Amino acid sequence: MSAIDLLYWRDIKQTGIVFGSFLLLLFSLTQFSVVSVVAYLALAALSATISFRIYKSVLQAVQKTDEGHPFKAYLELEITLSQEQIQKYTDCLQLYVNSTLKELRRLFLVQDLVDSLKFAVLMWLLTYVGALFNGLTLLLMAVVSMFTLPVVYVKHQAQIDQYLGLVRTHINAVVAKIQAKIPGAKRHAE
Repeated sequence: MSAIDLLYWRDIKQTGIVFGSFLLLLFSLTQFSVVSVVAYLALAALSATISFRIYKSVLQAVQKTDEGHPFKAYLELEITLSQEQIQKYTDCLQLYVNSTLKELRRLFLVQDLVDSLKFAVLMWLLTYVGALFNGLTLLLMAVVSMFTLPVVYVKHQAQIDQYLGLVRTHINAVVAKIQAKIPGAKRHAE
């Protein structure tokens, strides 16, 4: 099952499990430290696997069967990353970090005045967002939005597209007015 299938709720049971797990984890993080949440999750997983192992051992002893270790198939799975996989992921990470650093340098050293001003406005708006919400609350809102907005959009696509078109028109008009007042900004409008 792909991430898109989860976000569009194509398999309700699977999506419910993933969505519920994310919510449980994030709500736990609002109440406890990361270390505590990780420790509790590890203890829960260990409790489940130890209980299942003991149950299967008792069942084998009572039925006098020799099925072996209940997790044998998982113990024999290869879970190491190859050198090629590691290289591929580090290359992607390096490309992302380098492009981000170049873009930040361009914005902070005002290579393009309009882009730097847009970035400044974004940072100013984020100060207000940061004053209202902490990072965990924003993450929680993002997870809930990821699982609800795609379905809402599919169900009400015509109305949403109509209103987004109106918003886009107003934003373009405001940007055009601002660019008309800033010297050297004409090339962005084209």
